[in-house]
Amino acid sequence: MENQNPAPSKELPKLLILRPPHIITLFENQFSDRFQLLKPWESPIPTDQFLDMYCTSIEAMLISGRTPVPAEILRRLPSLRFIATTSAGLNHIDLPECRRRGISVVNAGSEYSEDVADMAVVLLIDVLRRITAANRYVRAGVWPIKGDYPLGSKLAGKRVGIIGLGSIGLEVAKRLEAFGCSISYNSRKKKPSVPFTFYDNVCDLATNCDVIVLCCALTDQTRHMINKEVLLALGKEGVIINVARGPVIDEKELVRCLVEGEIAGAGLDVFENEPQVPEELRALDNVVLSPHRAVLTNESLWDLCQLMLGNLEAFFSNKPLLSLVVDE
Repeated sequence: MENQNPAPSKELPKLLILRPPHIITLFENQFSDRFQLLKPWESPIPTDQFLDMYCTSIEAMLISGRTPVPAEILRRLPSLRFIATTSAGLNHIDLPECRRRGISVVNAGSEYSEDVADMAVVLLIDVLRRITAANRYVRAGVWPIKGDYPLGSKLAGKRVGIIGLGSIGLEVAKRLEAFGCSISYNSRKKKPSVPFTFYDNVCDLATNCDVIVLCCALTDQTRHMINKEVLLALGKEGVIINVARGPVIDEKELVRCLVEGEIAGAGLDVFENEPQVPEELRALDNVVLSPHRAVLTNESLWDLCQLMLGNLEAFFSNKPLLSLVVDE
């Protein structure tokens, strides 16, 4: 007689998720079908105890850019060999400790580049043409009372300096060239393959530009890179756009320069102490604010979900990772 007992199902590999990134919120089934999801935020016990309970069996972790992974967390996970972050930036992860431990790290690669570039251009057009402020003017019913809204400024012909000419910066440059802007840039290294003017000094870049667009990573070198000196070099007609990380700008100096008219305007998707945004910024009509949403579209999140799944499956199958940034 044939054995009627089914073969035991293979245990799914464990995947630690410290806090749910957007792709888990939206596409959890895509992951739970392939992995055993360890979700400490749903556990009745404290996170530290939760990690201690599973510490010897956790080899992989999925996080968002808002989930810090310091050395203290890494030390609690002696078997960890792989971290997948849904962000392009890596400043929330202790990379030196990962390298010391031989932990591979993958990120979002270029999945967000087009969406972030779109947002940078939208913010710039909004600041120059005063679209959001004019929208408030109309909605408040003051157009018939106060008359025509003040004029904005055209985008064509603007000298735009891009800080960080990676995949996002190049997409921004491509879009702004189509609008008739002249492009220059600052990056860690000069890129011989691009036709744009390179400045190795950020102040010199700002002096020779009408607009600065920030697309760089947040590192010890770029933290508060945009300081009082740079903002004053940009000048009273200058506009700054930030789709990078909030702390790249000295926010107190930015507020002061905007309030005192030392620069003309700003479009900001990121802030120094999110989600807290200075009251002065919220009160200014020449500032356009977005709640750190440049990377988030339905399409980009679906593509990111597939990239993260591909990376995880490659890791557990000992195959080459798809968007490796730190090798074991």
